[in-house]
Amino acid sequence: MPKNTISTLLEMKQRGEKISQLTCYDYTTARIIDAAGINTVLVGDSLGNTMQGYENTLPVTMEEMITYGRSAVRGCKDAFVIIDMPFMSYQVSAQQALTNAGRLIKETGGNAVKLEGGAAVTEQIKAIVDAGIPVCAHIGMTPQSVNVFGGFKVQGKGEDNARRVLEDALAVQQAGAFMVVLECVPPKLAALITKKVDMITIGIGAGNGCDGQVLVYQDMLGMSGEFVPKFVKRFAEIGTAMSDAFKAYDAEVKAGTFPTEELSYAKSDCDDEFLQQLDKEYK
Repeated sequence: MPKNTISTLLEMKQRGEKISQLTCYDYTTARIIDAAGINTVLVGDSLGNTMQGYENTLPVTMEEMITYGRSAVRGCKDAFVIIDMPFMSYQVSAQQALTNAGRLIKETGGNAVKLEGGAAVTEQIKAIVDAGIPVCAHIGMTPQSVNVFGGFKVQGKGEDNARRVLEDALAVQQAGAFMVVLECVPPKLAALITKKVDMITIGIGAGNGCDGQVLVYQDMLGMSGEFVPKFVKRFAEIGTAMSDAFKAYDAEVKAGTFPTEELSYAKSDCDDEFLQQLDKEYK
């Protein structure tokens, strides 16, 4: 499979081919995702929830995004890697946004950055794009604005809100974004936006009318506990399989049945007589 680039991804949109995206935060998982043929990997600030146990993404730092980002990048040969800009790493000014976007690309080896917001962040998007760094925008339900929204809620309901989301999409495209994530947007509105823009649309809780889809990999593998967002399909119950394996290991260790002789190094450099001598010497 050829390496995914902005050009190949845009060509997929033009041909009507769907684009796959998954989150990833580590080398081991990235290798598996990449080998499976997933087109794009998002090193999301969702790592605040999935990897660090926070209630939201707000505590995640630039240093953490760089650490997790470079780990995922090392595992991707063909996937196009996008790295999130964390909360307050771009909101202050276009210069701040450009500086931090530059760090993410330079220090991780990623292919693009993602930042949340619509018309309000077009100055930042333009500055980053003008510096030669591809930008993926993110509109609709933007998790970094959870306190403003009063929780994780569908965005774009009602005529005024639908118009606002569409105008946000047009604004970020005008600023230079090559891709936009539409999160928790009504499916018909997401399909309309996809029709109206030339950039790639990636949906999460936005129906199948987008150019592609993204899921948090722990969610789609059943590793995130009992709560499952409405838009998540569990493609496997890896969490259950892991739990069963851990319990089996625990039981065998405590029963003394692991490791077996076959799982041990059978030969020793020292013969039994010498080991008996050591036993006597060290009482």
